[in-house]
Amino acid sequence: MSATPESGGCDKYPTGLTLGIIVATAVMASLLQLIDTTIVNVALRQIAGNIGASTTDVAWVITSYAISNVIIIPLSGMLANLFGRRRYFSASIALFTVASLFCGLSTSLWQLVAWRFVQGIGGGALMATSQTVIMESFPSSRKGVALAIYGIALTMGPAFGPALGGYLTDNYSWQWTFFVNVPLGAATTVLAWFYIGNASGESRPERMDWWGILFLSLFAGPLQFALEEGPAKDWFASPAIAVSLVLAVAALVAFVWRELRFSHPAVDLSLFAVRNLSLGVVMTFMLGGVLMGVLYAYPLFTQILLGWDAETSGLSIMPGALATAVGIGVAQKSMRKGASPRFFIVLGFALTALFCLLMHRQSTDSNWSSIFWPMLLRGFALGFVMMPVMNLAVEGLRGQRLAQGNGISNMARQLGGAVGIALLNIRMTHVAAQFRGDMVVHASETNPVAAQVFETSSSLFASTGFFAEEARLLSMKVADLSILKQTMLLTYLDAFMVVGVVCLAAIPLVFLAKHHASAGLAVDGDHPIDFGGH
Repeated sequence: MSATPESGGCDKYPTGLTLGIIVATAVMASLLQLIDTTIVNVALRQIAGNIGASTTDVAWVITSYAISNVIIIPLSGMLANLFGRRRYFSASIALFTVASLFCGLSTSLWQLVAWRFVQGIGGGALMATSQTVIMESFPSSRKGVALAIYGIALTMGPAFGPALGGYLTDNYSWQWTFFVNVPLGAATTVLAWFYIGNASGESRPERMDWWGILFLSLFAGPLQFALEEGPAKDWFASPAIAVSLVLAVAALVAFVWRELRFSHPAVDLSLFAVRNLSLGVVMTFMLGGVLMGVLYAYPLFTQILLGWDAETSGLSIMPGALATAVGIGVAQKSMRKGASPRFFIVLGFALTALFCLLMHRQSTDSNWSSIFWPMLLRGFALGFVMMPVMNLAVEGLRGQRLAQGNGISNMARQLGGAVGIALLNIRMTHVAAQFRGDMVVHASETNPVAAQVFETSSSLFASTGFFAEEARLLSMKVADLSILKQTMLLTYLDAFMVVGVVCLAAIPLVFLAKHHASAGLAVDGDHPIDFGGH
């Protein structure tokens, strides 16, 4: 059953139950991919203990998935065109599902890593293709509805992943973080095969761009590896990281040269000639950094400093995810009535910066109540900014160009998250050393105030039966633990401020977008794009 227009001039769109099944199938496929990017994170300790791997090596369970993801995402448009979207989408879900089963059945680290890589190949196709399917299921006047649906799925996955992973790991076993995909993936595969149609104007490419695929793989794979492993390996101090970054840069140059010269490129770089798409991709990249930066710093803050378990930390994110759904609905409805999409992008980034400021004021005494409202504010902010930015990146594109644009946009968000976490990790390492050094200087016994604290603490330990020297050493250890805790607090609070600065830096880009008072933003060829569906 073909559910989308089969040609550029056809205006048939699915309705009723068929439309509901198509949207539900695409959303479920997106959720499978998004949840799996975070669901395993909370189970790494249990996986390491169960299969006898070190905590350093087990990180490859995440890295291998991310590498194959970032390679396949920008190629999804070309591959869907090559094999037909119905076959490619269905096969990708099936591959993801089978790989999930074998991930759960793995008995060694490298067996698990290999199947995670395969799982990422299947999962990488799901995001961009799902977005294209949803957008092509609605007429232009209802594109805002399509993006709202996709945006809700985009935020729910990362929010539910940690909570679901924590629950399954604590109550069952880490294997169930993979087994949970099997029945859902099987059902989604069947629905995709019977209800997802081929792309509008779809045609098999006359020639395959094998060199382009190779250069893209040699760029995206090593870059993702360097970003994932660099913080743990001290970057250029590791020959593997240095070689990976050099290879990535060389491959990027070769890839751009190839794609601009080849008649049937794997990734259509000519799309960047559309100013608003370029700006949308840049803002999507920054938004990915903001999203993953917060999801990186927040669990560390709540679990290490506040002592929450993984499940509680994950659950505390969920109210914000529900607020995101509300925010997307408000933004979509307002823009259909004529509200400026620029207003919501600026408002979303500004409110996210405000959230970061509120988190910067947290302390070791913070609790669920003091964090609930900032996280709720963050949820609304993401709802306001996400849909207009996604619309900016792909609005006006049709058929194969839409699939290509979605692939580029999703890769930008994926790389933005990886770059954001890597840079944030570098910053946190640097400021942690700086904060600790400053506090150690003032905590010296040569400081009269510190000396008085040490004396009081030593006397307290001595009064409980310790010898004088033992009491003195214990007081020094207590002071050191206090310094460590304060260092970690200041480091995490600084991380939130960095994310806030990135949000503010993104706002001026909004005003660079070409705006037509009567027709919207951006142009695709000679046709004005109705940015926001109004």
